[in-house]
Amino acid sequence: MNNNSFSGQIPPNLSNMSNLLHLLLDTNNLSGYLPPEFSMLPQLRILQLDNNHFTGSRVPSSYANLSRLAKLSLRNCSLLGEVPDLSSIPQLYYLDLSWNNLIGPIPSKKLAENMTTIDLSNNNLNGSIPGYFSELPSLQRLSLENNFLSGSISADIWQKMNLSTSAKFTVDLRNNSLSRILGDPSPPPNVTLRLGGNPICKGSGAREILAKQCGFGGEEADNYLTNSTTTCPPQACSVNDFFEYVPDSPIPCFCASPLKIGYRLKSPSFSFFPPYEASFRSYVTHALNLGFYQLSIDSYSWEKEQTRLRMYLKLYPVASYSHNEFNATEVYRMRSIFSSWNFGGSDFYGPYELLNFTLEGPYAYLITKSEKSKSSTMEIIFAVVAAVAVVVAISALVALILVRRDIKNQHMFSRRRPSSSVPIKIDGVKEFTFKEMVRATDSFSSSNQVGRGGYGTVYKGTLPDETIVAIKRAQEDSLQGTKEFLNEIELLSRLHHRNLVSLIGYCDEEGEQMLVYEFMSNGNLRDWLSGTKGNLAFGMRLRIAIHSAKGILYLHTEANPPIFHRDIKASNILLDSKIIAKVADFGLSRLAPHLDEGNEPKYVSTVVKGTPGYLDPEYLLTHKLTDKSDVYSLGVVFMELLTGMQPISHGKNIVREVNMAYNSGMIFSIIDSKMGSYPSDCVERFSSLALSCCHEVTQKRPSMLDVVRELEKIAAMLPGTEASFSDTTFHNDSSVQSSSSSSFMVSKDHQGSSSASEICLVSGAISTILPR
Repeated sequence: MNNNSFSGQIPPNLSNMSNLLHLLLDTNNLSGYLPPEFSMLPQLRILQLDNNHFTGSRVPSSYANLSRLAKLSLRNCSLLGEVPDLSSIPQLYYLDLSWNNLIGPIPSKKLAENMTTIDLSNNNLNGSIPGYFSELPSLQRLSLENNFLSGSISADIWQKMNLSTSAKFTVDLRNNSLSRILGDPSPPPNVTLRLGGNPICKGSGAREILAKQCGFGGEEADNYLTNSTTTCPPQACSVNDFFEYVPDSPIPCFCASPLKIGYRLKSPSFSFFPPYEASFRSYVTHALNLGFYQLSIDSYSWEKEQTRLRMYLKLYPVASYSHNEFNATEVYRMRSIFSSWNFGGSDFYGPYELLNFTLEGPYAYLITKSEKSKSSTMEIIFAVVAAVAVVVAISALVALILVRRDIKNQHMFSRRRPSSSVPIKIDGVKEFTFKEMVRATDSFSSSNQVGRGGYGTVYKGTLPDETIVAIKRAQEDSLQGTKEFLNEIELLSRLHHRNLVSLIGYCDEEGEQMLVYEFMSNGNLRDWLSGTKGNLAFGMRLRIAIHSAKGILYLHTEANPPIFHRDIKASNILLDSKIIAKVADFGLSRLAPHLDEGNEPKYVSTVVKGTPGYLDPEYLLTHKLTDKSDVYSLGVVFMELLTGMQPISHGKNIVREVNMAYNSGMIFSIIDSKMGSYPSDCVERFSSLALSCCHEVTQKRPSMLDVVRELEKIAAMLPGTEASFSDTTFHNDSSVQSSSSSSFMVSKDHQGSSSASEICLVSGAISTILPR
């Protein structure tokens, strides 16, 4: 649940969380006190609340009772008080209390021997550095920089560490008041010691002995590649690009085709991976029932302030002289293990995300096989549905002919009424005659019909000056009184924004009410998401979201009086020839708040209108329409942009589905497969925004201004220059794709997944797979 932009206090009621293992709420807007009640979670292994605002709060001493805790990370949480004594936690690996306002000395009691990381940097700590740090054999990083620590420091901390050749130890003591080193100050080769900004570095001897340690020492490289060299002849493994030599194979120069997997540890309990590479390989191969040599860690890199470790794995078939690739049964077996979370679990490695399970080369046929199976099933379903539909259609047609025979003449004249006797002139808006509308639409020909909604039917029309327009013709039960209709036209004439569809004119004759708008040549967003118009890349979808939000923001804050749209949905977001999104259908019903004694009301009380799936739950109960009702509806549109799903489909509600996927760490499993490659961090943040917009508590939803600001921040995160954000002419017959590049982009297969619990099998590019 990290990076959700949640706000408010953490609820203290933990009665339903007694079996909770991992609690990750970092990078939100949480405030208030740090709950001591967390100590009542006996099974808790990871508590990570970084980057929140527990202003004035202390680290509860009761956290020392979390006897099974492996990682405690409270980085940048505005904490006060002293560092708690956590020496009673026997399995603690990782402690990060950096970037707070902690005071006092470092506790003198020894922490657990298996500690890998201690980060108390950027606080106000004083006193001396405890000597027991030299007695922690697994320590990889000791960060105490930017404090007020003083006195002497024992060189035993780095000299007595029994480090293996693959281990690494970083001791960062910069910017303290340390005056002396007891013992040999020169660190071993695999120890990085930083002392800059201490009195130690001011003596003449420091220039010779501690020149490097007192200098500007750079950060170590975060990337580690395991690409090993081999003496095997290249031509012996040249079947094609999908085969390679298997490292550590029991058969010398065994050539095979691997399965490639993207994998991410969300909260590991270490800062340096090489010492644990072998044990990690054992952990994964044991869960998959593979031999140790059948797994290779192709590469890995740290991300997000070293809180997450991304890696790319290769799985090789059993070394054999008779075959060199996995069979279909093995592929499906391993896919099932990953997708059903059947790994045994490890507190040390923490929760994981499976980013992709790529099929290519000799495994690509599995996708085709899956497609054929789906196609056969769908053909049967379509045949049954078609037969039923024919019977129903014939029955309905007979009934319709009989009914229409009785009411045809009466209906022809039911809408006629006299036009207004007092014509109203509205600046910038043209009044059209009924005859002009008839000519523009070729007598409202069905061939010119481009849409239909609750208000009426939309036609494409051509004015005498060859201007192409959209004409919205109200159906009979949507007609208003002439005065109300013209007042509404006057209101709409004041709205001018590049992300609102422009009103050109109106018609109020012959018992008709019509609105004439600019014509949007690329149709509506719903058509694009359904794939009938083309495919939209993530960059273009984000741009559409920004445009739509800015249009609604204008209605809420710049229109006079403010307008609540009340029917925001994908089909009411239209796209012009340059794929600039514009909001339509604003003001077609009574949307502007009524004024009461000169004060704007906070809501409009009215009958429930809108589209199922987009309606604010509170609006349905209270009939009170607010600006947050529009925020909810727009949040649903954001979810459509992410998933491609309908708001309600086959009994499933999109808000519930996205919420379940996000809270279970499986958001990538429901991302629209037609979107192509996308930056995972941007998608995560966009998902979080969509969920916050659809919060069931109205007050906890962001304002439309906050929505626009957050979208622009996400856009700024996009890697490189997004070509899709430039206003260039676009052709319907090609997919809208982003030209940006990224060190990590995720893509999904174009077949999708039959359920939220399956992994998409992908040919070629990396795919989004279920996270854990």
